[in-house]
Amino acid sequence: MNLKRVVVTGLGALTPLGNTFQETWKAMIDGVSGAASITNFDASNFKTQFACEVKNFNPTDYFDIKEAKKYDLCSQFGIVAADMAIADSALDLGKEDLERIGVIWGSGIGGLKTFSDEVSAFAKGGGKPRFSPFFIPKMIANITGGHVSMRHGFMGPNYTVVSACASSTNAMADAFNYIRLGKAEIFVTGGSEASIFEAGMGGFNAMRACSTRNDAPQIASRPFDKNRDGFVMGEGGVGLIFEELEHALGRNAKIYAEVAGTGLSGDAHHMTAPHPEGTGAVKSMRDAIEDAGLNINDVDHINTHGTSTPVGDIAESKAILKLFGAHAKDIYVNSTKSMTGHLLGAAGAIEGLATIMAIHDGIIPPTINFEEKDENIDYDSIQFVFNKAIKAEIEVALSNTFGFGGHNASIAFKKFRQ
Repeated sequence: MNLKRVVVTGLGALTPLGNTFQETWKAMIDGVSGAASITNFDASNFKTQFACEVKNFNPTDYFDIKEAKKYDLCSQFGIVAADMAIADSALDLGKEDLERIGVIWGSGIGGLKTFSDEVSAFAKGGGKPRFSPFFIPKMIANITGGHVSMRHGFMGPNYTVVSACASSTNAMADAFNYIRLGKAEIFVTGGSEASIFEAGMGGFNAMRACSTRNDAPQIASRPFDKNRDGFVMGEGGVGLIFEELEHALGRNAKIYAEVAGTGLSGDAHHMTAPHPEGTGAVKSMRDAIEDAGLNINDVDHINTHGTSTPVGDIAESKAILKLFGAHAKDIYVNSTKSMTGHLLGAAGAIEGLATIMAIHDGIIPPTINFEEKDENIDYDSIQFVFNKAIKAEIEVALSNTFGFGGHNASIAFKKFRQ
């Protein structure tokens, strides 16, 4: 079967580092932390009092007041990011077959704020069932993709992937596969999340998943550093336009990179912890490389899942060594979560964007806040990019995302060559 080639022709982002993808990318290169004290709610009684919030976001800059009230913040972030990506792609929708454009989105939690607010209002109202008619439509995790579809009239495949932190990488994988199988020419894909509220922070605190470095938020996310103590919650939305190559060339579209292959696996190990030897991560990376028709020595860069959790970073570093062996020393390895925090279901999308731009611009963003080596990580055998960006010619790169439930997803991008 002749599979079609897929390229990336549009990017959009609303993140803790900037309100466009260009601002976000520049901040990554500059090594800027998006962490600060929480402003979404009074977190003074919480174990974690900081996060990587989207800053200076006013919904009425993008929606009229009535429309904005119909969307949870998760959807607002996603719709804005998708609109930006569509605009960046320079698609003339008036000339496109809208039945051949789909939306596959990713979100791990969806409208958590809406759910929390409605249930709290119910409890305070003495048990009277006076819920908003928008409660369910605002809350459900699939609704962002639905709104993007309705907003632009896209009638191709439309659904949302929920696989915890792997959600938007799974979404990109599906979009890639549908295009190369000829089911559509274009997909709006990516992810959004907005969980920096009482329920989100309280829940992750109860699991002891988040850093509690309240005295120094900007240095709290420190993947692969000995003194890491958990991830830093992030929020935002990232949209990407995946397009069939001949269609993109036919309209003279700019091309950021080519989507080369994907790999998915299950740890089959633990509800929240990764397999300690990284066996599922090995499989997802290996399968992505094989799916791309490449071999391990072709990989130049890995944007890791790298959450800054004590167990996760060790497992992923073991997986890299297990799969790549001596070649790991020639691969630039980083974690942009050190700057963005962990966007949960949108993590794959923002890290996919960072991986694509690393290929496009020839720059690897740093893993910031690295200070001390962990005796459980082999720094001599892996080429980590710590604290300062590195210029490098990247032909092939992987982006990894691993989620609660043992969901592992890797996606391979490569420099576009006609």
